[in-house]
Amino acid sequence: MATKRPHLPGLSRRTLLGSTLATAAAASLPGRDAAAQGAFDWKRFKGEKIEVTLQKSPFHDVLQKAEAEFTEMTGIQIASEQIPEQQYRQKLAIEFASGKPSFDACYVAMATQKRMFGKGKWLADLRPLIADASMTSPDFDYGDFAKAAIEAGVQSDGRMDTLPITNHYNILMLNKELLQKKGVAVPTTFAALAEAAAKLNDPAAGVSGFVGRGLKNANTPLWTGFMLGMGVDAVTADGKFNTDGPEAVAAAELYRKLVKDCGPPGVAGFNWYECQANFMQGRAALWIDTATVGAPVADPKKSRVADKAGFAVMPAGPKAHRGPVFASGVGIAAVTKKVGPAWYWVQWASGKQIQTRQVVGGHGASGRVSPYEAARKAQTPEAPAEWLDAVIASTKIAYPVLPDIVAANEFRDVFGIALTNMLADGDPATELKKATEAFKPIYERTEKS
Repeated sequence: MATKRPHLPGLSRRTLLGSTLATAAAASLPGRDAAAQGAFDWKRFKGEKIEVTLQKSPFHDVLQKAEAEFTEMTGIQIASEQIPEQQYRQKLAIEFASGKPSFDACYVAMATQKRMFGKGKWLADLRPLIADASMTSPDFDYGDFAKAAIEAGVQSDGRMDTLPITNHYNILMLNKELLQKKGVAVPTTFAALAEAAAKLNDPAAGVSGFVGRGLKNANTPLWTGFMLGMGVDAVTADGKFNTDGPEAVAAAELYRKLVKDCGPPGVAGFNWYECQANFMQGRAALWIDTATVGAPVADPKKSRVADKAGFAVMPAGPKAHRGPVFASGVGIAAVTKKVGPAWYWVQWASGKQIQTRQVVGGHGASGRVSPYEAARKAQTPEAPAEWLDAVIASTKIAYPVLPDIVAANEFRDVFGIALTNMLADGDPATELKKATEAFKPIYERTEKS
């Protein structure tokens, strides 16, 4: 059965999932015996080579660009690849299920993969490695991780099979110039968001009031993010479905109004890549997506609207103000014969130096606490101050955007089709009822088998 998770509204441990401003990690680990096990040596696995697979992301660009530094420090060669999101999830599921993954370490999207990976015990338990002073650098500073970020990588049986690297908070990106021209204030509520998008929508000028994911599967978290503001989880810990109730329908109606009525042509085929390109070309006034892919809109080397880009925390719903978040991390394939070299890569990728580069560069939100302080003090941060403000504000109201279930990917598929149908004039209530009935047997099979 699913891990316990409270209902909205109300603050709780789960409410703070992914919060980088929460109390630093305090989970106990086996004691270290440095004298017995010897000193840590970054060169211990010199000459080894590991395979790393990653999901396409701005932060993973940071990792790949720094691989030469890792190799110089450790002597370990890395062969890495980045794969687009939907293909990536399929690749990991297929290869892990085969028992012969082609990689030693990987990125893990906990929001969609954690429970499935945990059920299959596909990732190695990292606790013994962290506790071993001969395997973990004294500079690693486990206590710098936010407690809630660490908890996101702990399975129900206590195994910790991932370490956090990026928390993806949904925030609002806006074109300040377009808002100013029409006298529109930055929306802080769902109602104001819908009103602003309608007012800013100007098809004759080639400008949409809003752009958001319309592609099936990719679109589901935008809808569930709106559900959080309506005061409900899509699926509760005890198996109650809110996916065709009044709150779900209201969230879907808001989704359709924004994406269909105020969106660009062809939006039903948009994932975040297309949304980002559309916004950076000045063709949209408002965009909700993860902070990880939002910061580049303020980069003059990439964006035509760099000097006009603004950022704000997710608007509040009528019943709750939530910062929808996807937690993610890195782990080691349980069957790899290269646990040591793979662990060196995992601790480097989740370490302070790389994590600080992530935040200072605006590439994503860290699961550590110290990078935010470093970003505030940076003399020439690449991350816009408004972006950092929006991310930090999101950590204070963070809440998981998808249900904590084994079939999280199937959930996105089934309800993603319903949302896409709504963009082609499907009735929200009818589509959600059909999707709910279609998904319930999947839930029963995966959660209770």
